[in-house]
Amino acid sequence: MPKTVGVVGMGYVGLTLTAALADRGYVVHGVDASPHVVEALSKGRVHVYEPGVEEVFERYLGKTIFISGSLPDQRLDAAILSVSTPVAAGGTPDLTNLAAAAGDVAERCDPDTLVVVRSTVPIGTSRAVVLPLLTQRHLVMAPERTIQGQALRELVELPQVIGGLDEPSLRAGIELFSGLADQIVPVSSLEAAEMVKLSNNCHTDLIYAFGNELALIAEQNGLDPLEVIRAANLDYPRPDLAKPGYVGGGCLSKDPYLMLASTGTHRPHLVGMARSLNERLPAHVAERLVAQIRDVFGHTDGIRLSVLGWAYKGWPPTDDMRGTPIADMMPVFTAAGLTVLGHDPLVEDAVIREYGGRPVSLDKAFAEADAMLIVNDHPDYRGIEVEARLATSDLRVLFDSWRILDEAEVTSHGVRYAGIGYAP
Repeated sequence: MPKTVGVVGMGYVGLTLTAALADRGYVVHGVDASPHVVEALSKGRVHVYEPGVEEVFERYLGKTIFISGSLPDQRLDAAILSVSTPVAAGGTPDLTNLAAAAGDVAERCDPDTLVVVRSTVPIGTSRAVVLPLLTQRHLVMAPERTIQGQALRELVELPQVIGGLDEPSLRAGIELFSGLADQIVPVSSLEAAEMVKLSNNCHTDLIYAFGNELALIAEQNGLDPLEVIRAANLDYPRPDLAKPGYVGGGCLSKDPYLMLASTGTHRPHLVGMARSLNERLPAHVAERLVAQIRDVFGHTDGIRLSVLGWAYKGWPPTDDMRGTPIADMMPVFTAAGLTVLGHDPLVEDAVIREYGGRPVSLDKAFAEADAMLIVNDHPDYRGIEVEARLATSDLRVLFDSWRILDEAEVTSHGVRYAGIGYAP
């Protein structure tokens, strides 16, 4: 008989887990505090873009997927906490949602129900915050580690790390996730599992930060950072250097602060500095772009800037605006008096307006602008036919953040070309 599971929190983590579990034969009760989310999901309208999730809901909604504002009265084998754990101003973790979810599970679930912390948390949270609220005997931490755009595949293929309160808890967690993931990695404690997730994301943030540091150094020396990185990586048997780029999203923009919150008086040296550098990059790019526009036009007031790509990343494609570079860029553009036109293949027009842009089609983004900034590397932008687009465009400045267009083709039309750390 399939296991019956409650998933508390229908954000990205909970939603994709719900779909993946249902696809593997589990009965899943998805719970969310937002009436809007519950209403939409109950009608099969998936509010988060993730390939494959909508199709799973079409197959199983009302059969083995049930959506509600509260946990069901029936017995659950497991209750999985996947609520948001945001970071407030100054980097302080807000664990209010997690505590509320744990309290609800304690009130509504059987004492034998396995409780799983899926939310990303500072080290020690499962034991210090969740456990005291529970009446349940079994508790595990099983962090989510998927990438947006590939979640349903990675939930099955990535090793699932599990740390338990005790040996019976660990066995129960292994049994639960063995029906989902191809490989299980037991670790010695709740805290070890918490640190695994934070370590993965802080390391990624650090790797990208070094690529961005190289770009800033190259910029000061008039060098091409991509040329340097390509030459450094070619057939060299040590870890590759990362290309420069924006580092956003719900995890990388938050988890370093959760790691910092896990430390006492001995603060780590690298985690905070890497995050600070990556957070500074969007505004730095915006300032560089404004300077180039002023150099070409003699002024910036009233110049029309098309911004392509408002989601925090373009590949795998997403509509996620958490940690989007545009949030830190728009104040710079507004102060310079630029008129910002916006295009994104997935982000809704209403969201672009919320951030201060005027939504336009890709055609108008080229036809109506004086300057252009390509923020992310969505496949639609990688596929831009430069000759056709620029032949009838008045663009004079093009900042290609990820260097996805052919520089020679761009400059042949009299357009100034630049990228992160690169301004020939």
